[in-house]
Amino acid sequence: MTRLILNQRAVELDDARVPPDMPLLWALRDELGLTGTKFGCGVAACGACTVQIDGQPQRACVLPVAAAAGRQVRTIEGLGTPDKPHLLQRAWIHHQVPQCGYCQSGMLMAAEALLRSNRQPSDAAIDAAITNLCRCGTYPRVRAAIQTAARWLREGQPWA
Repeated sequence: MTRLILNQRAVELDDARVPPDMPLLWALRDELGLTGTKFGCGVAACGACTVQIDGQPQRACVLPVAAAAGRQVRTIEGLGTPDKPHLLQRAWIHHQVPQCGYCQSGMLMAAEALLRSNRQPSDAAIDAAITNLCRCGTYPRVRAAIQTAARWLREGQPWA
């Protein structure tokens, strides 16, 4: 049995159904029904599968379930709710960031980790932290949304 804390609740994964070497992405999507984390490339290059492990962005398509055992795992479903969107989700809407939206859950997870460590990121810091690929090319809006969210945080707005 593999145990982890998923979006602030304890989860147990049966090793017979979820072998320890299964990528976390597939355990999240296929076994736990959390489909917000996307499959993009399968080689950790695009970032569509980005989740947070103990607060740090990780690519779930190459991370085995065993590597998440006993750790805090946060997916896009744990970022905000429809009734109470996260500060970054509000900034994403404000700047109309998504086009197709496929990469956005991974970008939001990476952006949230960045803002937890840097409340005043430069564009260069954003570019260094957000290595996720976007086929639609919304990078300028991503940067603007992160800058807006950072400003809102500095002004005292809550995360959610």
